[in-house]
Amino acid sequence: MSIDRLDGVLAPVVTPFDENLAPDTARFTALCRWLLGQGVKLAVFGTTSEANSLSLAEKSALLEHLLDSGADPDSIMPGTGLCSLSETVELTARAAALGCPRVLLLPPFYYKNLSDDGLFGYAAELIERAGNENLQIYLYHFPAMSQTPWPMDVIDRLVKSYPANIAGIKDSSGDWEETRAFINAGWPGFRVFCGSERFLLQTMRAGGAGCISATANINPAAIAALCAHWRNDDADQQQAELIRIRELFETAPMVAAVKAAIAICSGDAAWSRPRPPLMPLSREQYEALRAGLTAAGLEMPGIGGVCSDL
Repeated sequence: MSIDRLDGVLAPVVTPFDENLAPDTARFTALCRWLLGQGVKLAVFGTTSEANSLSLAEKSALLEHLLDSGADPDSIMPGTGLCSLSETVELTARAAALGCPRVLLLPPFYYKNLSDDGLFGYAAELIERAGNENLQIYLYHFPAMSQTPWPMDVIDRLVKSYPANIAGIKDSSGDWEETRAFINAGWPGFRVFCGSERFLLQTMRAGGAGCISATANINPAAIAALCAHWRNDDADQQQAELIRIRELFETAPMVAAVKAAIAICSGDAAWSRPRPPLMPLSREQYEALRAGLTAAGLEMPGIGGVCSDL
């Protein structure tokens, strides 16, 4: 039985940590519930989630807790790509068994200058070993961070070898021409997501599927609205407003800034805590972000009430 491929806006959900730096499942689930209510889906265990600072067991436990809380598995795309092939297979198979067979796959990024055969072999082995006919892999292309791209030739080979399983890509290259090349590659049913709402309108007009963006944690409803109504007469105005908000977060470390914004908007300081090696914003950065949010009139309606229920 085949399943539909994803489109729309997804938030790489930030991971809250308690005072002992353990994942805070209550806050995590509360934020996921709020985001779903704002009209976006959940790309849990992405870069903004501090996924590479989480263990395999922690990711599995968070996903199970989220699903046990009633979240729709069709709205969830877990990030499962790890440097270890065996752990990638384990987490991917676990997600699929829990009803989340649509996964976001980082390349194995530790070894650099990988051959095309090596990258192809990593993805091919994952598909073969996971053994789930509904598995949909969305490749995560973020060369500035991973230093390991998903080359066009490798993607073409994967799509032709596993057309049911290679479903799309999140392009976080920040290069619109690269995003457009993925869209225009002509791979049947291949979904292309831009990695920032800065490129959302261009992506939709070119035939892309949507956006997976860190700041969808903060401004989800407005990003989802443009994605859904990109043909409207005011689409360019909406896009300009999304960029204005996005720029508030591009002058400080992104993960810490997104967490700080949730803390500010919710009144819950616990959200500001990342897990080392990442660090929270400095006092100066925090106050500058607070001033920017106030000047922009950006709020997260209802998030304070959600957090107060914890």
